[in-house]
Amino acid sequence: MSQVTVEFYGIPRVRAGVCSVVMNADCLGDLLNQLADRFPGLADSCLRGHELAAGYTANINGDRFTRDATASLSDGDAVLILSVDAGG
Repeated sequence: MSQVTVEFYGIPRVRAGVCSVVMNADCLGDLLNQLADRFPGLADSCLRGHELAAGYTANINGDRFTRDATASLSDGDAVLILSVDAGG
């Protein structure tokens, strides 16, 4: 399993109650499942099982935005969870 840092911005940060967390996952879907288990408030509003709810996206290493649950993660990756209107 790859160790990744997850950062939350906007509504996801409020719902999770933390700014960031380190977790182990090999794909975005696995990571989202673990986040849903660990942060029920986040799961209720921002996640739908192993997918992001409508209006939310993930950014991996500042390089790409994705909602693809099969997106692979590598050791040391940084994953940002935010609403699609953040910073707008």
